[in-house]
Amino acid sequence: MKFTVAELEREAVDFDESLVPGTIDFVDDMRQLDVVHTAGRADLLKEHRGPGEIVPDIRVRAALQTRMEVPCARCLEPVEQAIDTSFDLIFRPIGVDGEGADRSITTSETEIGYYEGDGLLLEDVLREQVLLALPAKTLCSEDCKGLCVECGRNRNTDPCDCAHAPADPRWSSLETIRSRVKP
Repeated sequence: MKFTVAELEREAVDFDESLVPGTIDFVDDMRQLDVVHTAGRADLLKEHRGPGEIVPDIRVRAALQTRMEVPCARCLEPVEQAIDTSFDLIFRPIGVDGEGADRSITTSETEIGYYEGDGLLLEDVLREQVLLALPAKTLCSEDCKGLCVECGRNRNTDPCDCAHAPADPRWSSLETIRSRVKP
């Protein structure tokens, strides 16, 4: 679904969409398990920047729900993540803020995205919001043992007999401290 400036100049657009897996192209190691359901409103904000200079900003307010599958950060096994979030975003035409020189931005300016051409694709907004809603590091369990550094086996399900290289002797002082701290 595309929100165009021309369409939004006439009236705001209310939407209620369900996007099946495969509609949105996520990163390779991530899989959409359920529909992405979103409902909200897109409207046009006219930002007056001076005599005769009006910038057409697109504001999208919505909620989204879905389930995603991402790899565990330690063992790479798939982990299901439920997402239920809402957002209120503003998008400006790309290049409208380009002043050529580097400058600092305000906190409110970090909340602004950009669109190219005559409008904005809802799918692009949803992809970004799903990625932002996922935790930075997903674990299958808090006590995940991860992969063996020698053979690559999942140490949660398949113990290995790899001979691990001896520890670097420069770390022996820390190992002594750790042995005292363990119960």
